[in-house]
Amino acid sequence: MRKVAIYGKGGIGKSTTTQNTVAGLAELEKKVMVVGCDPKADSTRLLLGGLAQKSVLDTLREEGEDVDLDDVRKTGFSDTLCVESGGPEPGVGCAGRGIITSINLLESLGAYDSKENLDYVFYDVLGDVVCGGFAMPIREGKAQEIYIVVSGEMMAMYAANNICKGIKRYSDGGGVRLGGLICNSRKVDNEEEMIDAFAKKLGTQMIYFLPRDNMVQRAEIHRKTVIDYDPESDMAGHYRSLAKSIDQNDMFVTPKPMHTDDLEKILMDYGLFG
Repeated sequence: MRKVAIYGKGGIGKSTTTQNTVAGLAELEKKVMVVGCDPKADSTRLLLGGLAQKSVLDTLREEGEDVDLDDVRKTGFSDTLCVESGGPEPGVGCAGRGIITSINLLESLGAYDSKENLDYVFYDVLGDVVCGGFAMPIREGKAQEIYIVVSGEMMAMYAANNICKGIKRYSDGGGVRLGGLICNSRKVDNEEEMIDAFAKKLGTQMIYFLPRDNMVQRAEIHRKTVIDYDPESDMAGHYRSLAKSIDQNDMFVTPKPMHTDDLEKILMDYGLFG
């Protein structure tokens, strides 16, 4: 079983990318469980056809600790398994603890047991937070490979570099490694070349370049992944190719985070600052 965590700047399209990639893996007949690690509990909605799944924390609050696996895990597109960690009530408690509680509960209920025959577990983690509970997937070895969703926008690259610092910090103890960058295009000038250069400086790869396509938004409006909504579209083909790239990936590294000056030089070299 491969344990994968997806990180990236808030608003970069991380959850959308995760769910569409999982749909591609499901088409490859891989059995996948997705654990949403965002308090908004929206990491699985496209796989569930827009269903507002009750989160682990909400279930525990309403039903107590005597719960079954089916109470917190639902079946989505192509038999993917979907869990939402959820978060505390607004203004109360630490959202990161929801991830810790959720993963511990799933372990105790046997969600990761060999009898489940899982090929993948994906953790979709809030924004670029690599501390506290949000760092649990990499800090405690729950995830073994990390992919960072990025674009050619300055703050997305800053966030990716910071995430690499977190991965490097925890790589020795937990054995976690970076599998690559996924560029979710924002149509920035020279974007593909810039992210490829950025990846090489970090000591990793740009594992895939996803072009910007309104098909993604159309599918989201219909509460579906692109592969489910329009399986013959170009964008569905891109998500299938990304899924295959991850499935066949064998390049896992401890990243080499960059100094801010070096990062800004890449941005200037590729024309972002004019």
